[in-house]
Amino acid sequence: MARRIRIGIDTGGTFTDVVAFDEDSGELVTTKTPSTPGNPADGFLAGIDKVLGLLGATGADIDAVSHGTTVATNQLLEGKVDRLGFITNTGYEAMLEIARQSVPDGYGNSYFWVKPERIVPRDRVQGVEGRLDVNGEEVRPFDEAGARAVARWFRAQDISTLGVCFLHAYANPVHEDRMRAILAEEHPDAVVSLSSEVLREYREYERAMTTLVDAAVKPRLSAYVNNIKSRLTSYDDRVIPFYVMKSNGGVLSADEVVHQPITTVLSGPAAGALGAALIAKVAGFDRVLTSDGGGTSTDVSVVIDGQPTLTTEGSVGAFPSKIPMIDVVTVGAGGGSIAWLSPEGTLKVGPQSAGADPGPLCYGKGGTEVTITDAHVFLGRIPPHLLGGEIPLDVDAARDGIEQLASKLGLSPEGCATGILEISAWNQANALRQVTVKRGLDVRDFTLTTFGGSGSLLLCRLMDVLGLSTVLVPPNPGNVSAFGLLTVDVKNDYVQTHVTLAEHLDPATVTGIYDALTAQAAEALAKEGFEPTEHRFVRTADLRYFGQAFEVRVPVGTGVLDPGAVAEAFHAEHRALYGYDFSADDSQQVEWVNLRVSGIGPIRRPEIKRVGSSAPGSPIGRREADDPVRQVCFDAGQGYVDTPVLWRPDLAPGSIVEGPAIIEEFGSTVPLHPGFTARIDEYVNIIVTRSDR
Repeated sequence: MARRIRIGIDTGGTFTDVVAFDEDSGELVTTKTPSTPGNPADGFLAGIDKVLGLLGATGADIDAVSHGTTVATNQLLEGKVDRLGFITNTGYEAMLEIARQSVPDGYGNSYFWVKPERIVPRDRVQGVEGRLDVNGEEVRPFDEAGARAVARWFRAQDISTLGVCFLHAYANPVHEDRMRAILAEEHPDAVVSLSSEVLREYREYERAMTTLVDAAVKPRLSAYVNNIKSRLTSYDDRVIPFYVMKSNGGVLSADEVVHQPITTVLSGPAAGALGAALIAKVAGFDRVLTSDGGGTSTDVSVVIDGQPTLTTEGSVGAFPSKIPMIDVVTVGAGGGSIAWLSPEGTLKVGPQSAGADPGPLCYGKGGTEVTITDAHVFLGRIPPHLLGGEIPLDVDAARDGIEQLASKLGLSPEGCATGILEISAWNQANALRQVTVKRGLDVRDFTLTTFGGSGSLLLCRLMDVLGLSTVLVPPNPGNVSAFGLLTVDVKNDYVQTHVTLAEHLDPATVTGIYDALTAQAAEALAKEGFEPTEHRFVRTADLRYFGQAFEVRVPVGTGVLDPGAVAEAFHAEHRALYGYDFSADDSQQVEWVNLRVSGIGPIRRPEIKRVGSSAPGSPIGRREADDPVRQVCFDAGQGYVDTPVLWRPDLAPGSIVEGPAIIEEFGSTVPLHPGFTARIDEYVNIIVTRSDR
């Protein structure tokens, strides 16, 4: 009898992380395999082979595969946008150039800032006559002859990836639908994205940009997903369900996600935030910061009461994407981030990365520049190997690189290496401040959860810099994102703009729109194989005070619409975000802007098992005669000190480790600095606090 094994795979810049869950026995197995940047699908399938071998299972036992992919993210971060065309209304061809006229860092920077190139150059934008008003009523008819001429022009220019965004298509998609039909006739090879399908929400620039980003990543992501889907057939004759992680905290089947590629732009970071959120909640922490450190970058987010915060004001690289996504801030501070000298001779770290190939100097693959990983291995903070010995590291190569860089800076090698790590720690701390202090939250009120292969290496410095009292390191921290993929429900989001003042709101009209959005969500869940009794729907609305430019999202109950309760929730959320509200000022009107529905199909989550009592045992961080020990430098001024090296699986719940110590495991390492204490809780999490507490 076949087993039921669900597999979660997160492809990172350096490693592909794999977690398998046997639904029958409840067994959870984790492993890693090197990523294959040339063809990420190779690393993906190698991960499946490896975890099946560990389980003693075959392809017939695979129940489903869930995947967090960086294909779309990396394409946008690297700016690798192929020839792309844009079709809009005649007279609005300069929409992308005008944008929002915003200047980074305020208008004081306007003398120095150079506007980046548009995602579509002006010469590849074409206009078509026709116009709808804000209610979707036709003001001027659609020019079919002009539309055919535009389609033929793009075909003649060999531009086959197109985004279509007409004014007020969120209210009525009729003109965009007709444009697509004409493109199908005149330019059948074109890959087309319509704004009315990507984002039925007002604000023309953001809707156009989101649509164009969707079109830009569609060819590459579709080819990647379809490649994996076809190669999965080698494991079994049946069709193995294949899901892809979305930025909104849900998954979607491969068949559907190729039609919504933009929803995957924060696929991997979203899975990590959800996995960490569940682990921390079970451990008893309800206000959590997550820090996912990989080979290329570190992703941070906020989790309150087990739920990561969502935003629709996110961006990937230089491209704004107004889709629901977990509010993640990414900083170029991963294990492969390169240390370099500025023209002024000062030390910088990142955002450039050595990646997986050639990787850091210590990888011995031809890398030529010092990285954060080289600094760690030189200082003895990580072992001279990775993955429990599977990947040996060249410590001498790291030492030579550090010494050469140190000589240019006029520093000791230890001072140079600790300086690299100090800069990296402050880069990560600033990212954590962005998701807390800039959102009106006190960073000291949160417990930090660190995971990813490099996420826990600087946790003691982050505690000092940010004034944090507690850090939680989950078991198998390098695989938390892959674990998160097994905890994620199927989820789709639907939005409809409906701008109206609260005093003029017609509950029946709003209820009708919600019902229509819910019907769309139910249809999508049915396609995913969920019975109607399993469907869950979450209603929200974007509200603002009349005259404001931006909205605040608040929940809307599933029963009879209560506009008063929604307004009260808005006042409270506005006060939490900005420190004030106008709930007592009747002259300040509330305005409804967007109505949203999320359709959710629940899955069975792996149980995080309680291993034993967390009652404190005797301290074991003090070195005994037969304990392994390594020379480790925690402070350049104090040099190297004898430091116990502990194997994490040997630490039972209740164990206490006093720093200095190094806690190692298969995919990650925790350097515990002097003055810090680690305790193993009943779920085998490492809980780090200051020794004086």
